[in-house]
Amino acid sequence: MQVVKEYVQRWYESGLDPDEYVCHYKQGNLVDIESTATGKRQTVLTFCTNDVLGLVQDEAVKQAAIDAILQYGTSNSSCSVLSGRIDLHRQLEKEISEFKHLPHTQLFINAWMAMQALMDAFCHLAIPVPGFQHTRETLIMSDVLNHGCIVAAVANAGTRSGKMFSHSPRVRVRAYRHCDTEDLARKLRRYARPDDRIMVISDAVFSMDGDIAPLPDMLDVMENYDGSVLVMDEAHASGAIGATGRGIYEHFNILPQNAIERGIIPLIMTTFSKFAASAGAAISSHVAELIPLLNVSPTSIGTISLSPPLTAAALESIRQVRQSPELVQQLQSNSRYLRSRLIEQGFNAIGETNVIPVILPPDINPKIFGRLMLDNHGIWVSPIWFIAKPRVRITVNAIHTKEEIDSLVTAMVATRDILYKPMISA
Repeated sequence: MQVVKEYVQRWYESGLDPDEYVCHYKQGNLVDIESTATGKRQTVLTFCTNDVLGLVQDEAVKQAAIDAILQYGTSNSSCSVLSGRIDLHRQLEKEISEFKHLPHTQLFINAWMAMQALMDAFCHLAIPVPGFQHTRETLIMSDVLNHGCIVAAVANAGTRSGKMFSHSPRVRVRAYRHCDTEDLARKLRRYARPDDRIMVISDAVFSMDGDIAPLPDMLDVMENYDGSVLVMDEAHASGAIGATGRGIYEHFNILPQNAIERGIIPLIMTTFSKFAASAGAAISSHVAELIPLLNVSPTSIGTISLSPPLTAAALESIRQVRQSPELVQQLQSNSRYLRSRLIEQGFNAIGETNVIPVILPPDINPKIFGRLMLDNHGIWVSPIWFIAKPRVRITVNAIHTKEEIDSLVTAMVATRDILYKPMISA
C-alpha cells in the first residue's frame, strides 16, 4: 500500500482532490450542506443535481416508495432469476417498454452492471449449449467520449465478466471520433469483416458536453451492415429530450421501429437516477431472446434485484412523466433560457441539453470558481477538472425558477470578474 499512500499524498498536494460536501436536508433546489474539510454548513441553491424533472421529492413518488417497503420490505434479498423478482419489477419493465417503444425490458441495479451484462450476453451468450457452436467474432464501435460505464464494459468485452471462456470467439473494440459519423463509416469499412457481429454504442446525450448523438446519420451508416446492433445509453436523454421526454428517437421524430425496418437492431439503456427519481437501469429490445441471456448474466445472478422502494419510485416517476409532458417542456424551456443568458454574458456554454458545461480558460482552476460561487453567492455548481477539459458543469431542472436561473448567471458574472476579467474583452 506504500505506492497508494505516496500517490494520494501527491494527489492532495497537487490540489486534484475534489471538494466534498455532506447533505443534511433538501427542499426543492435548496440544499443544506456541510463542507467535510471545514465543517461549515450553509443552505445553497443547487445547479448540480441530476434530478432533472424535480421528482425526487414529489409526494406521490415518495409515497410509492413507502408503500413498497410496507408491502415487500426494504430488499428482495436475492437475484430476480432465483427468488428476488416481484410484481413491481414486471410493472416497471412494462412501463419502460411502452415509454421506449421496445417490447422487452430487463432491469439492473445500475448502469455499469447493465452494460457489462449486455457485453456478456451479446458477445459470449450464456453457457455452452449442446449442438450449438458460437464462432462469429464481434466488432464493437464506441464513441470516444462515451460514459465510463460503456468504456469499462467494452474494455472488458473480450471476457465474460472477467472470466476467460475458451469457447467464446474474439471481441474487437475500436473507437471513433466524437459524434463523427464519417469516421464511424470509415472505420467500419476498415475493420468490419464479412462474418462479424457488429455493435455500435453511444451515449444519446453526452454527460460532460451536453450534446446529442447524430442518430439519423448513424442509422444511415449502419444500414449498410444488415443485422448490426445500435446501443443508445439514454441516461441523460430520458425525460430530457424529445417532445414528451422519450429520448433520442423522439428527439429526431423517429421510432425504434424505423431502425428495425432498415435492418438495424435498436437497444436502449434507460437509467433511473436522473429523470426517474430513483436508482437502477434497464435495457430494452424488440428481440425477446436477448432477455433471458441478460437475466442469467453474471451481473444479474451475482447480485440482488432492484429493491422494492427504488422500483416503486422509478415506476411512479415514469408514469408521471408520461402523464405530464409539461414537466419535460418546462425543463427544455429552462435549459434554453439559461444557455442563452450565459452566452449573452460571454460564457462559452456548450451543448444543447439541460447539461450545460461552461468551458473555462486553461489558467482558471474550476475548484476555485466553484468555491467562490458557494462562498460568495450560495450557489452550488460542479467544477470539473480531472475527467474532462476544465469546466463548470451546470445542470438545470424543471423546477428551477427564472429568478433562480438569473441569480446563477449574476453569480457567474461576478465570479468571472474576480478571476478573469480579460475574458470580457476576448
